[in-house]
Parts: sequence; structure tokens; C-alpha cells
Amino acid sequence: MTLLCKYYVPGLAMEDHSIDVPLDWAGKTPGESFDGETIKLFYRVVTTPEHVHDDLPLLIFLQGGPGGAGPRLNSPASDGWIEEATKHFRVILPDQRGTGRSSRVDTHAMARIAAAYEGDAAGTARAQADFLKKFLADSIVRDFEHLRLTEFDGRKWVTMGQSYGGFLTLTYLSLFPAGVIASFTTGGIPHVPADATEVYEHTFPRMARKTAQFYERYPQDRERVETLADKLPTVADVTEFTNTLHDSVLGSMAETDIDHRLGLIAGMAAHGFPLLPNGDPLTVERLQCLGSDFGMKPSFERVHWILDDVFLTSDGSSCADADLSDEFLAKVMNATASRPLYWPLQEFIYANGEMDEPIRWAAQRVRDRHPEFGTETRPLNFTGEAMFPWMFEQESTLRPFKPAMDVLMEDTRFGVIYDEDQLARNEVPLQAAVYFDDMYVDSGMQLDTLSRVGNSHYWTTNEFEHDGLHGSVVFKHLWDEALNRGDLEELF
Repeated sequence: MTLLCKYYVPGLAMEDHSIDVPLDWAGKTPGESFDGETIKLFYRVVTTPEHVHDDLPLLIFLQGGPGGAGPRLNSPASDGWIEEATKHFRVILPDQRGTGRSSRVDTHAMARIAAAYEGDAAGTARAQADFLKKFLADSIVRDFEHLRLTEFDGRKWVTMGQSYGGFLTLTYLSLFPAGVIASFTTGGIPHVPADATEVYEHTFPRMARKTAQFYERYPQDRERVETLADKLPTVADVTEFTNTLHDSVLGSMAETDIDHRLGLIAGMAAHGFPLLPNGDPLTVERLQCLGSDFGMKPSFERVHWILDDVFLTSDGSSCADADLSDEFLAKVMNATASRPLYWPLQEFIYANGEMDEPIRWAAQRVRDRHPEFGTETRPLNFTGEAMFPWMFEQESTLRPFKPAMDVLMEDTRFGVIYDEDQLARNEVPLQAAVYFDDMYVDSGMQLDTLSRVGNSHYWTTNEFEHDGLHGSVVFKHLWDEALNRGDLEELF
């Protein structure tokens, strides 16, 4: 193995490793040698100190996302399922390609591609789009299968998929079922066949219900949000102003110039637009994005305490004339910050092979059919895990991705991520936790898919939100069900 280092954190022994994988898997087979451009796949192997020298079965964690790195652990209890899993397994925590320490993709990667195509805007956009397509499920799963074959002597392993990791699980069972002993998933069975528009048609009504529940729990926040929203510009307001400013003041500067960025920030500040600490404008639409967390616990409380600090009045009460506090602006920036790859890939996790129609901003199209999410509607509804075109125009960390997004939204050719025939005849035991009230992955759609996946079993519960795995109950429940059914006989 390509060992980088060994060390301990309280209660856990860790090994850091890194291997080379192809940037582009086209024409290549996991486990075999390859040529061409490579990227790094970083992974961490975790055991308890007493099991360091034991030959335990292997479990690989398929992290949520998209664009999610493996968990960084402080102890076995810092991510609840780890404490139980390390009793039985040597746990492998990879950083999916483009995340964490696996050849991380962010604005710098987009800038490098743009530099290679200097002066060719169309070429830049197409190259960036093709690059991003290499960081989806078909490539991620091939990385993991290559890892299994080359670094773990081809030993079969158990997969544990959380959220998007459940999507990856079905890709793994579609493409490389022979490498898997059994699979667990939590809050992460995608609808197959995949359709981004269908997903958001289910998501927006759930977000309206979640918003209503939030205001029921914290009725004082309804007034706070209304007062705040009345003070904020909309995305359209900011766009109109920045276009005017660009035409009259900034026209001679390239949009990539630091002077252009600073001039834009200064112009918005002078016009009275509230700015986040990184210079992004705080709009009504960005405020609504605080609802992205409403499917987790204790998200209502997290948002409530963000709003508690909003107004600079003597006792912080709602006031239309009050300034917004620096602390509030910093909290909103952090709560709505865009992780690299998370928003750029968000809708393309539903792209499977040759599609009849391009995605074309599915969430925005569905939102446009729901006037209750309008910026003038009161009470103001929060939006969930959904990306919108304005993000790539007004958020500094996403602006470099905009040329690629414009291309990808019209693209219809992607890698194959699900094989419905293979899933129907699947023999790998699959145990899924389906959260009945899951805000992000509709439970009805999950159960519909599971009805057509061979050897699949599910536990439906409303006891947990989408992040239930991170407690101490969910993994133990799935483990016990699989163990008692004999699904893990091959491990012992």
C-alpha cells in the first residue's frame, strides 16, 4: 500500500494512503495498468487500537455529497456509526475524487483550464464541462473498485453509503457487484430511472412544509424573517445594478481582474446592498437558502440562533430601520457557503447515460411553478438542497464554474451510472434505512426503486432525519438485521 503516515486519535488508529487513478476512465479497466493523465485518490484506514493487527473484514464508506470528502474523526463517538463499525471492520474512508485530499477541485482548477484556453471562451467552457463530468458516480465507483483490486488484494468488501453514497451504492451494484459482500445505505436510494425534475417536484412541497414547521416552533422568527426580507434586494435587483455599474464604470476591466471585483463590491456597498464578509451580496434568495439544512437535526435551532443576532437594536428586536449585525452576516455566509463540486454537480448526479432532454436547471424550472417560493411572498419560504442559476453569477466561489454550467445544462451525454437489468437480478444483500420524512431523498421514490432491486431489504422509520447515521442507533440496527438474516455469513 502507498502509506503516507500512521497515527492515533483518541480511540482510533489511522493510516493515510494515496494512489494514482486515471482522470478519465474511458477505455480503462479497474485493476489494470493504465496510461494518460492521473489524479490522486486519498483514503484513510481506521481501526480501534486493539484491532490494529487483526485481520478484520473491510468496509468502505461511500460519503454523501456530491463533492463530499470522508469524515475527519476526533474519536469513535464523533461520528456515531464509526464506534459500532470499528468493532467489526477495518473501515476505509476515501475522499471521493476532487474532494478533500484527492486532487481537490475548486476555483483554482477552473482557472487552470481557462488559462490553457486563453482567449477561447467556447473552448474554455467545453473543456471545463468535460472536466467536471469526470467527477461523477461512474468515475468515483471505478476509483473504488481499482482501489479494492490493487491495494486490498481483490478482497470483497462491505459498502456503507450515506445520502449520495446510496446513489454510489446502486452504481457499484450496477457495475461491479462481484466486489461487494453486502451493502448498507441510509437516506440514499435514488429513484431509478433518474429524473432531476421529478426529484424537485417532490422537494419543493416538502420545503414548504418544513418552513411551516419552523415558524410553528419559533413564531418570533416569522416576523424577523419578514422584516429582514423586506430590507434585502433580490437577485434581479443586484443583477440590474451590477449590469449598470459595469456599463458605466467597470467596462474596461476584465471580470477576472481583482480591481473589477473590488470595484463591484465598493459599488454595491455604496448603493446600500448588504454584503457578506466575502463581498457577496445578501439577497432574499440567498437568505432562503438557509433552509438547505432543514433536513438535519438540530437545523431548526441552528437557523433560529442565526436569526437571533440579525438586528443591531439595543435588545436585538426586529426593526425595519436597524442595521444588520456583522455577526449575523458572517453566520449567513458560513451557513450558505458553497462547497467546491457540491453545487456544480448537484443536478448532474441524476444524469444517466444518453438522455432524451438536457437538465436545463431543473430546480429553477420547478421553483418557477411554485409562486409560494417567490421573494415577495409572506411568510417567506426557505428553499432546500437546490441550486439556481444566480448562484453562479453572484457567488464568488461559484462564478468560475459558470461557463461550464451553461454547457452542462444543455448536455445530454453522460456516463452510465445505473443498469436496471443488473439491479433487478442483484444478489448482493442490500439493507436500506429509509427515513419516512426525508427532506432530500423522497421516501416513496426510495421504496419504489427498492421494489425493483433484487435481494433488497429496507427499514422505514420517522425517528430520524436525513443525518440519522451520525448517531449511534441506525448503523447498529442495519447491522443486526443483516446479521440475523444471514446476509453477513461470508464475513465469518
